[in-house]
Amino acid sequence: MIRFEQVGKEYPDGTTAVDGLSFEVSEGELVTLVGPSGCGKSTTLMMVNRLIEPTAGRILVAGEDVAAVDPVRLRRRIGYVIQQAGLFPHRTVLDNTATVPALLGWKRATARARAAELLDLVGLDPARYGPRYPHQLSGGQRQRVGVARALAADPPVLLMDEPFGAVDPVVREQLQDEFLRMQDTVRKTVLLVTHDIEEAVRLGDRIAVFGQGRIEQFDTPGAVLGSPATAYVAGFVGADRGLKRLSVTTLELGDLEQPPVVRLDEDAATAAGRLREADARWAVVLDASGDLHGWVGLDALADGRPVGPQAHRMNAWVPVGAPLKQAFGVMLQHDAGWVAVLDGSRFLGVLTPSRLHEALRRSVDADARGVARGEVRLDSVADA
Repeated sequence: MIRFEQVGKEYPDGTTAVDGLSFEVSEGELVTLVGPSGCGKSTTLMMVNRLIEPTAGRILVAGEDVAAVDPVRLRRRIGYVIQQAGLFPHRTVLDNTATVPALLGWKRATARARAAELLDLVGLDPARYGPRYPHQLSGGQRQRVGVARALAADPPVLLMDEPFGAVDPVVREQLQDEFLRMQDTVRKTVLLVTHDIEEAVRLGDRIAVFGQGRIEQFDTPGAVLGSPATAYVAGFVGADRGLKRLSVTTLELGDLEQPPVVRLDEDAATAAGRLREADARWAVVLDASGDLHGWVGLDALADGRPVGPQAHRMNAWVPVGAPLKQAFGVMLQHDAGWVAVLDGSRFLGVLTPSRLHEALRRSVDADARGVARGEVRLDSVADA
C-alpha cells in the first residue's frame, strides 16, 4: 500500500534528514516509526502526503507515485493526525469531524451523519459532544476528535504524528486501547510516528527503528525486542527489553499447567482424598459446565459438606490470548503464585511464574529460528 524506494531528503544547507529509505507497508498494516528527536521519522511521514517533498527516490501509495498527484487531492484521501489534534476552534466538534467530507463535496447531511458515526466509533457520544467546541473538551477528547476527523472520508491510509503524546500517561494508555480496538474494525494502512518504544511495541504490527536518517531495523515488535539487529537498536530499546517483550507475547494453551480440579457439588472428603493422592495443597473449583467458580485449599475442606460453600472467589485470572504482561500484572496485584486462564468463563488451566518465563523464552527462540512457538522445546528454566 505504501512503498518507499531509495527516498532521501536533503536541505539546501546540506543537512540530510533522510537517507536512502526503502521499505513497504502492507495494506491494513500498522507500522510505527520510532527513534529519538531529529532522526527523520516525522520527515518520513510528511513526505507521504507531500507536506515535505523528497529530494531523491520516490514514494508510492496504492501503486501511484505521490509526486504525480496534485497535493491537495492527495491529502484529501490520506488521513492525518497530529499531536495537538489541530481542530478549528470556531467550529463545533461535529463540523470539525465533517471537514474533509465537506471539502470533497458531500451533502451536508451525509457529511454530518458520517461525522456522528465516527465520533461514536472513537467513544464520543455525538449527541453529547457534537455541539461542543474544542475548548470544551479535554486533551484526550480532542485527540479522539482528531482521529475521527482523519477517518471521516474513509481514507485507505492514515498518517499519525505523535498522536497521543500531548496527554497524561493514563489517558494515553486509554487512547491506545481505543485506537487498537478501532483498528481491528476499520483496518487502515497506518504509519505512526512515536519516540516511545513502549508505544511502538504496543501498537505496531512492525516497527521501523530509526537511527540518523536511516532505518536500523524493520521487523516485528517481538523480533526487535528479542533480537536487536545492531548495538544501536539494543541501546535504544533498553536493557529491560525482556520486560517490554511481555507486552507483545500472548498466552497460549501450551503455556498452561493443569492443577487438580474439583466440582462445586463434590463431597469435601472425596475432594480432599484426591488432593492428597496428587500431593496437592489446593484445587480449582468448577461448576457442572466447566466454568470457573474459585479455588479451595486442602486444609479448608471439611467432611460432610459439599466443596462449593468452602471455595474462595478467584480474582487472579486472565483470558487466553492476553499478553504475558497482563498476566504478570495480575499476579502482582493479587500477590498470587499463579493466575487462572479462561476462554470466556470456561477454565483452561493456570499460568505459573515458571511457565510465564518459559513462554517468554520460547517466544524469543521461535522468532530467532523462524518457527512457531509451539515447536520450541525447553528442558528447564535452569538451562536459560
